[in-house]
Amino acid sequence: MGIIVTAKQTIRVGNSSHVQGNAPEGSYSAVFEDDGDTGYFYALDYGPGGQPIQNALHIYNVASISDKNLPSEVKIGWSVDSEKVVLLINGYPHAVFDFASKRGYCRTGFPAPALNSGWIGHGWTDDALELFAEES
Repeated sequence: MGIIVTAKQTIRVGNSSHVQGNAPEGSYSAVFEDDGDTGYFYALDYGPGGQPIQNALHIYNVASISDKNLPSEVKIGWSVDSEKVVLLINGYPHAVFDFASKRGYCRTGFPAPALNSGWIGHGWTDDALELFAEES
């Protein structure tokens, strides 16, 4: 998987944390947030047009994580074209946003995209990882 990591942080699940990784180019950004109860991944666009939060994906409920006492490494990585972003926790892909297609992918499939957002999806498919395939 060819990605450009723009954020890396060690967290403890259930302890409030915020990890933001900006796209290498352009106005897109992504944020992983653990508020102590849940983990969410957010797609942001700081370009002109108002509301920066474009989409949100549920990653986990803290109560469901069995090894929350161990440190976890969170990475946010971008595609070379700065239009796709992946959330990796301990090297495992949990969520992807494709800004070009306005599609989100996460392992929980929750929540559904806002009705008038223009975004689709949220269900996971391993095909999402092909968005980061290196071109030869």
